[in-house]
Amino acid sequence: MNTLQNYRATASEKGRFLTKTYAWMAFALVLSAAAAWYTSNSIEMISFIWGGKHIAFYVLAFVEIALVWGLSASIRRISRTLAAFLFILYALINGVTLASVFILFSTTSIAYCFLGAAGMFLLMSIYGMTTKQSLAKAGHYLMMALLGVILISVVNLIITKITGEKLSTLDWIISLATVVIFTGLTAYDSQKILAAAERADDGEAYQKLAIIGALELYLDFINIFLALLRLFGKSRD
Repeated sequence: MNTLQNYRATASEKGRFLTKTYAWMAFALVLSAAAAWYTSNSIEMISFIWGGKHIAFYVLAFVEIALVWGLSASIRRISRTLAAFLFILYALINGVTLASVFILFSTTSIAYCFLGAAGMFLLMSIYGMTTKQSLAKAGHYLMMALLGVILISVVNLIITKITGEKLSTLDWIISLATVVIFTGLTAYDSQKILAAAERADDGEAYQKLAIIGALELYLDFINIFLALLRLFGKSRD
């Protein structure tokens, strides 16, 4: 990899980096969708994951968090092959835990919300890559807002577990805030990826950076999609 601070990628290097990033993201989405569909149609898998006290589900959710944190924290030290393996593993496990989407919501709702999420993601990604305004400050505030939403969601979950009653209004507010936050983060992450592409070469470091960029975009898309489902999804008949 060229280590000169003033290095600028050629048009072909920039294009290859962006292509790799979005190709990794699309590949992860396909893997997750396939894993979710397979799991939702397997009685054995459903029983294993959601049977009893949902212990397997909570373990898988913990593994997902560990994979995202571990991949992000160690990306500079691990090989490209290991980074790709961890990303693929995360996409598969996330697909398994998302199988409930096919169980709880109608196919029509899933399709409409997916298309809605895709449209919002595409528009904000284009905006992030074309705007001349820096989105760094906006990204900082969006991350703070995301932390707040996570804390409120945890409190909401605890209250629901204790009282046995779901706070529908708070759920709606959390879902709406999630759409807004991750829509904004899509633009922010897209701008970061474009900035990285300006210096990208074909070295391993930038190949790993493409995987991390894909992970960020994947998380943006998935969270928009799930929030739209919670807002507008219709239950299966």
